[in-house]
Formats: sequence, C-alpha cells, structure tokens
Amino acid sequence: MNRVAYSLLASAVALALTACNGDDGATGAAGAAGPAGEQGDAGINGTNGSDGQNGANGQNGVDGTTGKSGVNGGSGLIRIATVPAGAEVTGLHLTRQGDLFFNIQHPNDANTEVDSFNQKTYHTGTVGVLSGVNFNDLPRNIVSSAVPHSDSALEQQTVVSAVGQYQILGQTGDTFAQLNEQGLPGGLGVIYGISSKQEIIKNNMPDFNGFVPAGENSGYLFTNWEDYPGGMSRLKMSKATNGTWSVEEAMMVDFDSVKGTAANCFGSVSPWGTPLTSEEWIVDSKVDTTTNPAWNKPTDVSSRLENFRQFLAPEFPNPYRYGYIAEVQNPATDTPDVVKHFTIGRYEHENSVVMPDRRTVYSSQDDTGGVLFKFIADQPEDLSSGTLYGAKLTQDAGLNDPAVTGFDIEWVELASNTNAQIETWIAQYDDVTSADYVEGQTSYLSVADVQAWVDGKATYPTVAEGGSPITAGKPMDDRVAFLESRQAARLKGATAEWRKLEGISINHDRVLEAITGQDVIADEIVEKAYMYIGIADLDSTMTDGEGDMQLSARVKDCGGVYRASIDSNYNLTRIEPVVMGGTYRSSLTGAERCDVNQLSQPDNVIVMRDGRILIGEDGFQENNTLWMYDPQSK
Repeated sequence: MNRVAYSLLASAVALALTACNGDDGATGAAGAAGPAGEQGDAGINGTNGSDGQNGANGQNGVDGTTGKSGVNGGSGLIRIATVPAGAEVTGLHLTRQGDLFFNIQHPNDANTEVDSFNQKTYHTGTVGVLSGVNFNDLPRNIVSSAVPHSDSALEQQTVVSAVGQYQILGQTGDTFAQLNEQGLPGGLGVIYGISSKQEIIKNNMPDFNGFVPAGENSGYLFTNWEDYPGGMSRLKMSKATNGTWSVEEAMMVDFDSVKGTAANCFGSVSPWGTPLTSEEWIVDSKVDTTTNPAWNKPTDVSSRLENFRQFLAPEFPNPYRYGYIAEVQNPATDTPDVVKHFTIGRYEHENSVVMPDRRTVYSSQDDTGGVLFKFIADQPEDLSSGTLYGAKLTQDAGLNDPAVTGFDIEWVELASNTNAQIETWIAQYDDVTSADYVEGQTSYLSVADVQAWVDGKATYPTVAEGGSPITAGKPMDDRVAFLESRQAARLKGATAEWRKLEGISINHDRVLEAITGQDVIADEIVEKAYMYIGIADLDSTMTDGEGDMQLSARVKDCGGVYRASIDSNYNLTRIEPVVMGGTYRSSLTGAERCDVNQLSQPDNVIVMRDGRILIGEDGFQENNTLWMYDPQSK
C-alpha cells in the first residue's frame, strides 16, 4: 500500500508568561512552517508580548522553531538507476569520497544495444561506477529515473540513471592489454586450475566490490566473481578531476594457497582496510543424506563439483575447506595474502560486517532456514580466534504482517576456537573420496553427530548410531559448531528460519558516532544507528506458521529491508521492518508479480553517511532497480 509521506511542519509557538501584577503578555506570532519536499526555512521570531496591565511588561514571545527538512514524498523510494535486461544489481559499495560502485551481474547475452558514454554493450558481467557524483553530498530532492520503456531497446539494454553517468571499468574477459605488454592474461573473471593452469570457467557473475584507498583519488577495487570455483579481481585505479576513472593495473587474486574459493558472493571491507569475501552456495547445511545428495556420491556429481575437481586435479575436494569468510590481507601488495576464517563458521555466507570495535562481526546466511550469526574476536583486528553465536528471535506478540512485525534478539553461544585448531579437524576429511561413499551413510558429519554435541555426550556416536566414520566413538570436540554451523545453531536453540537472508550493512562512522558520541561525520551528532538487512524472499520457513518466525505471506517473494538496533556493546538487540515490497500478486506472472514502483527481491544494501540506504534488486522486473530509500519518510 502506497503511503504518502509528508514533511513534519515545524511551527513557532510564542508562550506568554505572566507579568508581575499584570495580565499575561499576548502570544507571539507562530514561526512559518518549512515547505514539504525541501529544506524547511527557519521559523521567524515570535513578536513581543504586549505590556501587562498595572504597568509591567509582558515577556517576549518565544522564537518560532526551525522548519524540519522535507523528505521525498510517496514511499520514500527513489529509483537511482535501472540495469540492463536479465541483470541483477550487485556489488554496491560507497567510498568515503562518495564514489558509488556497482555491478551488472549476468545480463542477457542477447543484449546488443551500445550506450553512448562507454561505446559498449551489456551482454556480459560488468563492473562499473556512477561517475561525476558525490553520494556523500547528495541532495534530498533527487527525482527518480524513468522505468525503461517497453518499446525502447536502448533503455532496456543499458543503464538508465537519475544521477551520474555509469562508467564501465571492466567486463568479463577484458585483458586490459592497453596497460602493458602482459595485461591480464585470460581476462577479467577467468579462473584457472591449480595444477593444469587451464581455464576452468569464464565468470559472468561479478558481485561484491570493495575499494581500498591508496590516496585521495586512487586505490584498489576488489571485485568478487561468483561461481564454482570463485574468484576475485583487483583493479588499481585513479580518478580524474572530471570524476571519471582510469584503470592502471589489473589482476586476479591468487586463491591457490587456500585451495580456491567457492561462489564468492557479497562482502565488505574491514575497518582496518582488508576485503572480506564470502563463500556461498557450496554448503548443504541440512546435513541430511536421506534427502540431499552426498558430496562424494559417485553417481551424483554436479557440474559445479566437476568444476572443482578440474580446478584441484588430481585432488578430491574436501567440502569442509569451503563455505567461509576469507580475508585478503596486505591488499595493496603484488601478492596479497588470503586467510579463511573458519572461526566465523561454515554456511552459505552472503556477507559479513565488522563493527567499529574491530572485534564484533555479523554474518548472514543466504539459504532457506538460515541463521543470523555473530562472532566476537578475542583481539581487535584479528579474526583468527574468538566465539561464535546464533541469533534467537522472539516475534512481536499479536502481529504477523511483515510491514509492522519485529523481533527481539537473544544470542545463543555456540563455541570458541581458533583457525589453527579448526583446520586440524578439517584436514581429517582431506583424504575422503568417492571410493568412501556408502549408500545411506555419510562420510562427513551427520545430524546425529551434531545432536550428540548439543546433548553434551562424551563421545561421538558410532556409525551404527548414525555417526560419521571419521569421528565415530572418538572424544567429543567442538568441530560441529564451525563445520556444520547452521545445524549446530538450530539444535542449540537459535532461529534457523530466515529465507534468503541477503546483504547486511552499516555505515561505520554513523555507528561509531552513535555509540561513542564522537563527532565523526562533522555534522549533527548521530544518536542512533542501525545495521540494515536485505531479505529477497519472505516465504517458506518465514511464513510456514511454525517456529519463531510466523509472518503472513502478503509480501512473499517481493522481499523487504529490516534494520537491527545496536547497543553500546555493539550487540544487536532488535530487528524491525523498514520498507517492504508491494503486495505479492500470485495470480500474475513475470514482472507484474511485484509492483515495479516498489522493492522486488532486494539483495545488497548500503548505508549512506546521511542515513539513507541504497538497495540493489535481484527480482522479477524486466529491468532491476538500484533504489535509494530515505528512512525519514517513514
């Protein structure tokens, strides 16, 4: 339901105070109201109260208050840009200088239209930036860009923006041969085998962007390439005075030391300047061999697993080496170091966000029946050791509509450990191959193993009791908390019911200012800041009438955005809705199922310095949208 948001009209009220031995002075005139939709004008001073009787003067009327800034009307959503047909909006990243990067993931390969600015077509994965605009100094009266017209192939197959000009920085396969003699052999997004050095996949799926500055107008742009195996590129760039960017160096980050990565999805840059890339897709977090394919079942090898086998040949992939947050350390060197943080848990990571204390990390699980996780490091800026938690939600009593229903949060402690110890457990599965597969059993951890850990058993169950042959009968340890984190959290009592828990984001400076009271942003002090959460689908385990989350299916696959309150210890205490997609129309098909002027399956979210949020769609629309939402409109 569309709601028209009006500016609060500030009015000046002059209070008449009692005169000594006389009647009250007359009320001062009201200050003028600030107009809606733009910066309100200051209210004028109230006029002096008239003299009281018996000769004493009435006191002056109080000054009229300043009119409050108007906000965008309607739903508070502004369409910043639309992306070409077939593509989703990924990789939202806003720098401290106000540069907004985002990608065009898997556009239609049949797109043929050439845009006038880049002189290129959008038929493959594209990394770019909205040049010529500072999103840290963006006015509030931006007018939405137009929905691409159905009769205009040019509008449907290119980027249409409300501000700035979308500049292409690189596309799948680009070799950047103009930079030097070698360029980027094989091209951007291309992944090679560790042993064979042969091309395994040419990736069409750019996702996360993270910018690490090297100067005021230069730095390194890291981009995830989401596939099996996954990858990450690094472009060294500089910005000219007219706002356009130039690429000076290009490389693919070497993940061979960690035996590759899987489906590098969204991510973030840590407060100490290191990209955090997320591994998604690869985890079967149900841990149930009766209903799900086993990783090493010889007759059930997916094309994705085959890609991994080619990548690692002659090794057989160990699934417990994938499904983590990986940190790119020393990001500006010729050979950045990559560390997988097993401590943050193994599940379908969308992304992680580090709080300003440089210890607390929140991570979202993009799955059906997912969990919101928290990790607290033992030491600041060192994620190799710490404690993992899962969120337990309590839904607001008497409510179930997604637009108004919130959840209180408790945190369930799972376990504490180190990367080094967890890797010793992971290594025990390195030699498992298809030859070890037994029908009806698992070569890896089972639900029975997790349950025995939850129940505090002294030893793991035997194979006959449903246990894994690797751990059968051995002394109990905490490996299940880190290798099968979703099941461990669920059986410990955390809420494992999110459906498509997507990008999570904070504005570091706003949170720091709200918690510490420091004037970080050099503006009005922020007294409250939030972590924002994108949800692509509000259905399935969120709407099945069971468990902790029992929402109605009115919004369903249109999705929405939540925010989480942050206390003084950087602890999330409550989640509540911010903006939801329109009513899901199940009687219709295609783009009509979700209103084109409302959210449709939000994916990435980014918080701007002024508190507005940017939302990238992965939805039903013919042309997905990059939205800007103003919470002040609510």
